[in-house]
Amino acid sequence: MLGESKISGSMNAARSASRGTWLIPSTSLLLIISGMAQAQPAPEMSALSPGIREADPSINTNLDAAESDGDLPRRRLISWNEYDGRFITARLGGGFLWDFAGYGQDENSESQMALTDKGDLRDFRLILKGQLKFAPRVTYTLGYMYEKSKEDWRFRQTGFSIEVPELFGSIFIGRTKEGFSTSKMMVGYQGWTNERAAINDAFLPILADGIKWSGYVPSGKFVYRLGWYTDTRSEQESFNKNDRQFTVRGVWLPFTGTDKGILHLALQARFAGANDGFLQYRARPESFQAQSYAIDTGKFAAEHSTTLGVEWYYRPGPLMFGLEYYFNQVKSDEANDPLFHGGEIFAAYLLTGETRPYNLRGSYFEKVSPTRSVFEGGPGAWELVLRYSYADLDSKAIHGGTFQRITPMINWHLSDNIRLEFVTGYGVLDRFNQTGSTVFFQSRIQFQL
Repeated sequence: MLGESKISGSMNAARSASRGTWLIPSTSLLLIISGMAQAQPAPEMSALSPGIREADPSINTNLDAAESDGDLPRRRLISWNEYDGRFITARLGGGFLWDFAGYGQDENSESQMALTDKGDLRDFRLILKGQLKFAPRVTYTLGYMYEKSKEDWRFRQTGFSIEVPELFGSIFIGRTKEGFSTSKMMVGYQGWTNERAAINDAFLPILADGIKWSGYVPSGKFVYRLGWYTDTRSEQESFNKNDRQFTVRGVWLPFTGTDKGILHLALQARFAGANDGFLQYRARPESFQAQSYAIDTGKFAAEHSTTLGVEWYYRPGPLMFGLEYYFNQVKSDEANDPLFHGGEIFAAYLLTGETRPYNLRGSYFEKVSPTRSVFEGGPGAWELVLRYSYADLDSKAIHGGTFQRITPMINWHLSDNIRLEFVTGYGVLDRFNQTGSTVFFQSRIQFQL
């Protein structure tokens, strides 16, 4: 017992030292940059070419600490949630998602996954964001979400962003998206589909704690991101997959400054250490209400992984196409260095003629705003979507399965704040030496403030 007590004490001391090691440099960096922010005037967005928005009004050139979580609706629903004080500004927002999922399984699928028809809460969150008036280059955000799986409230996107226009960029310190994958960077309320592709959820955590630099060139034709993250503050979080991560992303936007729409071409890489010496990749069958995981490698001993990703998006107007694909090489002597891969391809079309906005600084797409909402006597915005996704977690000594799914769906954006989704799907899972098929019936009610 005495030996166990000494070991436990040593482990606690090591964790405390690790937290201290992370806290001291990050706090010092924040103080230094905040001091710079106080000494300088507010940044001028003219660092980006003024002709960008003139050529394409759907492009947003602003980026604050909340990133995609804090994108504001075009129409103001209420005003009591905003505060403009002497020292800070603040805006309170939130979101609510309710999902229903039903399944039609063949005999093999039933032996692979236990799926039960279910309607339940998907997401409920509060978001506070604003600017520090005494340091006008600094914006802040605080995200607080009810995590259904743990039945507890947890912090989500939370931290500070400091504009550094002299270097054409900004730095974020806190809990945020890593900056790998457009689909992952977009908050779930904004995406064209109701769930991300299975391989995306298997490889990439939804959040991470660390420091991220978002840079751009003045012409707006190239943007990039660099991020460094550790798990000293997120060891107990459900999204924690790695002890440390480093990400780099570059996006070429050759049509910026023209009226040709958005052509988004991205390359990205992610180096991630194993979580306490182990890795595990798994994902549900693109249905959050599913009780079982479709693909799952199980935990296996590993040192690290390197993920490479390619992206292609083209949005000339109401019609939009996109593709993301990832290759994940794992360093694992036990599993003979497996290579996993997968991705998605989709097309979306807004029948009512709207164009999905694009955030140039963040290199992601924003939510649809109807030209005439239902509450203004209009039809809202109707969007047709078709996606195919593929995930392969079978390699060398690992047999996590392969899963592919085709998903047609309809999004009805009643207003800037309310959206209904009607989803079907057909999925095929190859695992446990058998192939099973599942038909999916899903729907969602979404509200944003």
